[in-house]
Amino acid sequence: MPRVTNLKVKEQPEELTTPELMFEDLDGLLGYQLRRAQGAMHRDFVATLSGLDLTQKQAATLWLISANPGVSQVAIAAALGMDRATMMAVTDRLQERGFVRRTRSSVDRRRQELNVTPAGAAALRKIKSRIAEHEARARALLKPGELEGLLVALKKLQGII
Repeated sequence: MPRVTNLKVKEQPEELTTPELMFEDLDGLLGYQLRRAQGAMHRDFVATLSGLDLTQKQAATLWLISANPGVSQVAIAAALGMDRATMMAVTDRLQERGFVRRTRSSVDRRRQELNVTPAGAAALRKIKSRIAEHEARARALLKPGELEGLLVALKKLQGII
């Protein structure tokens, strides 16, 4: 069953007909610029994956499960910064679609091991191909040194909170 969403793919801001706004110091705030950049990346990501009916969290979860067969939901949640309830919902959705399989661990019966199914592997190939296009568009805007510096800075910022 397709997921119902109110998200509009590739929604563009309305044309501004008012005079240009004065930003004072707002446009110099790191948080403001990061949020605007994240919004642009998210809109392009959603448009890029349109038709696959997958969220960023679902795509990242499927990617990590594929790279780490038998991984636990707790490990994936920690890696992606998700709480347990969100991780459970994401995994449920992937399992409903036939992309992942949960099995009880033979070592620790309390643990669920996650593995990608053949259908999940096929979906992941499409996801990776489309994400490569998305990444290429974003990376093309930056010189190699700028990209490297941005990635280093973003990794540093992830650790501040």
